[in-house]
Amino acid sequence: MSTLTLRPASALDLTLLATLEARSTAHPWSEAQYRGSLESGHQLFIAQLDAEIVGLAVIMLVLDEAHLLNIVIDHDWQGQGLGRQLLSELMLRMRQQGALRMFLEVRESNTIARSLYESLGFSECGIRKHYYRAEQGREHAILMEASL
Repeated sequence: MSTLTLRPASALDLTLLATLEARSTAHPWSEAQYRGSLESGHQLFIAQLDAEIVGLAVIMLVLDEAHLLNIVIDHDWQGQGLGRQLLSELMLRMRQQGALRMFLEVRESNTIARSLYESLGFSECGIRKHYYRAEQGREHAILMEASL
């Protein structure tokens, strides 16, 4: 299997990011949200296997804390361990940039993602009640953190 590589995303990639997420998640970010994130100075990454784009991530680095704002693996590539590889690489890069901890939020119902995060050292550190829009009302966000 090829090695997963990351490259920084630019304004030229925003349509691609929004399209990839729209076909891969039930509640995708819009192109405008990606643009706002890029303009705010967040780090946007594109994950590739050879030349094929398989995922993306958005991180906000504040002092010694990294905040994972979004992570997506393309629908056709899910379930193959690429999310683990992507998050592991992000954790390493953030540690190299001086982060001591990483935080994230995850839908309470997303047990697959929560298991992945726990297996990489994340633990629950809070809850945001009724944070996410859901098909029927609102859903809690579980806050998680890991030492880097």
